[in-house]
This record gives sequence, structure tokens and C-alpha cells, in this order.
Amino acid sequence: MKKGIHPDYHEITYVMTDGSKYKTRSTMGKAGDEIRLDIDSKSHPVWTGVQRLVDTGGQLSKFNSKFGAFGLKAENK
Repeated sequence: MKKGIHPDYHEITYVMTDGSKYKTRSTMGKAGDEIRLDIDSKSHPVWTGVQRLVDTGGQLSKFNSKFGAFGLKAENK
């Protein structure tokens, strides 16, 4: 391998949504950094089968404030 062209490969820690930690090696961040996950295999509906809305960027709130007045109309039978 050529010297000086590859990024630093170091150990980082992923913090899962339930607080458990997982150490791995990556080129992301700096040595010893922690990356906190918003969605992982313990909270994603594909693996859990439970639907849950995650609104970390405020997009859901923005949508509801814009279109919340429309709502769903129930049919009377």
C-alpha cells in the first residue's frame, strides 16, 4: 500500500438505542469516538415487527402542523 493516502483506521464505539455498546474499527471520526444510533436492529420495524415513528429532524412535526387539519374522514354506514 502507498504511504499517506489511506485514512486512519481506529477503534470506535457504537451505542445502540437500548444503551448497549459495540466496539468496532472504522475510518469514521477519531479514535475513541462514540456514535449514538437513532435506529438499529433493536428498534427498526423490519426486525422487531413493531411500527414506531422516529422524528429526529422535526419532519413529522412539520408535516402534522401543515396538514394536520385535513385528517382522515371516517365513513358512516
